[in-house]
Amino acid sequence: MKRTRYTEEQIIGILKEAEAGVPLGDLVRKHGMSTASFYAWRKKYGGMEVSDAKRLRELEDENRRLKKLVADQALDIQILKEVNSKKW
Repeated sequence: MKRTRYTEEQIIGILKEAEAGVPLGDLVRKHGMSTASFYAWRKKYGGMEVSDAKRLRELEDENRRLKKLVADQALDIQILKEVNSKKW
């Protein structure tokens, strides 16, 4: 998965600058990003504080780990059902 150049803290700082009234064109040039990135960040991180963003990251990691665990268990169950259905 591709990593961003900006941390959550930097992204939230940029969004706070925009909320303070800095024109979007100036903000994009200053930080070297696209307007699409800005709108995507605003959609994801809008109204958040740094601690909220860190908590979001932790929850996403935990969710990813739990989904992998469920997928592994489902695969194990499928294998056991297949083995059990065969006549010995």
